[in-house]
Order: sequence, then C-alpha cells, then structure tokens
Amino acid sequence: MLEEKRFAVSIDADNVSAKYIKYILDEISNYGVATYKRIYGDWTKPNASAWKDVLLENSVTPVQQYGYTVGKNATDSAMIIDAMDILYSGNVEGFCIVSSDSDFTKLSSRLRESGMFVVGMGEKKTPKPFIAACNQFKYLDVLAESENKSIAIEVSRMKPTVNEDLVKAQENESESGSNTRSNKNPYTQSNIDNIKTMTDLSIIKTAIIKMVNEADAEDQSINMGELGSRLVKRYPDFDVRNYGDTKLSKFLKKLDFLEINARGKDSTSMWVSLKDNTPQEEIESKSAAPQKRRRRSTKKNK
Repeated sequence: MLEEKRFAVSIDADNVSAKYIKYILDEISNYGVATYKRIYGDWTKPNASAWKDVLLENSVTPVQQYGYTVGKNATDSAMIIDAMDILYSGNVEGFCIVSSDSDFTKLSSRLRESGMFVVGMGEKKTPKPFIAACNQFKYLDVLAESENKSIAIEVSRMKPTVNEDLVKAQENESESGSNTRSNKNPYTQSNIDNIKTMTDLSIIKTAIIKMVNEADAEDQSINMGELGSRLVKRYPDFDVRNYGDTKLSKFLKKLDFLEINARGKDSTSMWVSLKDNTPQEEIESKSAAPQKRRRRSTKKNK
C-alpha cells in the first residue's frame, strides 16, 4: 500500500466562509492526510464568530493575528511565515492554501519550487494568478453546489412518491416571491464576473483535440486517465464538477466529437479518440484557428 501524502492545510478566515469547512477537509482527504490544520484571523472581530463553532468539531487550530495597522492584512503574513516554517520542517509533502486572495500567489510558487504539491481552494472570484500558481485549484462554491445536487438526487431516489399538492404550493410560493427576491437571478453582474475567472469550456475542448492529435498511439488515441491528468496539469482549476458532471468519463461522453473505447484485460482501460466522421474542418477550426488566420494575412501581403 502506498504511503499517503501529508498536507498542511492553511485557511484564511478573512477570505473564506465557515460554511465551506466540510468541503475543504473532504476534498483534501482525496489527496492525502491533513497533518496540519490551521486557520488564521483576528478572533476578536464579530465576523469571525461563525468559524468558532466549527473549529473544535473539525480539529482545526485557530491562530490569533491582530491587525496592527488599519488597511494592512497581517493574517496573510502570519500564514506565509508559518508555511515556510512547516516547509523547512520536512514533515509534509504538500500544502493546501484556502483563500480567494491573490496575495498567496508568490507563496504557492515558492512551495512548488521546493517540490511541494500545492492545492489551492477558493471561490470563483479568486484571481487567475493564484490559480495558476497551484498544482490544482478547487472552487469551493462549485464543490458545495455539486454535493448539494448529489444529496438532492439521493433523497429523490429514496422518496419517489411526493405529495403533489405540497410541490405545487412550494412552486406557487417561489413564483410569488420571485419579483421581490433579486438574489434569485443567477445572472447578476457579480456572478458573471466570478465565472469569467474559470477556464472556459471551449478552451478545454480545444486542448483535448490537440492532446488526442498529438497522442503517440498509432490510432491517435489517448488513455482517459492520462488525458485527465494532462488537463489538470495544464489548467489547475480543471474539475469536471465545474461543468456539471461527477466523473471524467461522463464529461467526455458529452463531447460529440470524441469516441471512447474500452481496452485491455476485462476492458477496464478506457481510451479516447476523435470520431472518424468528425469533419477535418471542425478539428482544424478548434485546434489551429490562430494559425489559419495568420496564413491568410500572409497571402494578402504577397
């Protein structure tokens, strides 16, 4: 049995809501064991009270950090100093930095330079530089939404028969309150701005086509696990849950230009290739559009 990686989990209480604590610890357990679990903030402030109720339950150590000067974030400095102390102790193989603040970009880069595996977590408003500095980045709001959907599906399976009158009453109540509840609109400007930082699906599709075309296999196919690993390395925030799926196989099957086949002993190995009937023009337009535009401009100059 392979030994699990040890992680140091550092949470910025000033930039992360207490409602995400379960998703933070559950997600990092997929990578290894959290040997350090620390959260940093000024616990004398009222806005930190929500965290106090969940720290003991999840064995997270609070670190008090006063704000010495108005407008300066002393919490970030404390997290960075402790992270470097943990790094030089040699007791961990990875770090989990939980914040939506770009101030931890340099810290993530420095930890990776020392051979650490860095997992970042934050909301969709997290700036791109911090996301790119991590080996992998997880959107906490997406994790929460994904789990809530899964729970709802399980509940519906357990209770297939529901009182129709109750459902109609709830629908009527929702409709009557829709005009007075502005937060029901999912397309507010703030939500749109948050989504802009996430890697667009069109970019992921283009990368997949390019990876399949560059595959070493004679039939230009690539192992599904390897494809997923390459996507994560190229786009740290890549997670199929960001696009409404729970598994990589389900996500890839929705892409109409891909074909998935089982191979190997007991057909347990899944391989991905482009469909034979995929028009060459479509492949070129997705994987080499910039080059085609440059060629046209060259001909005009001649």
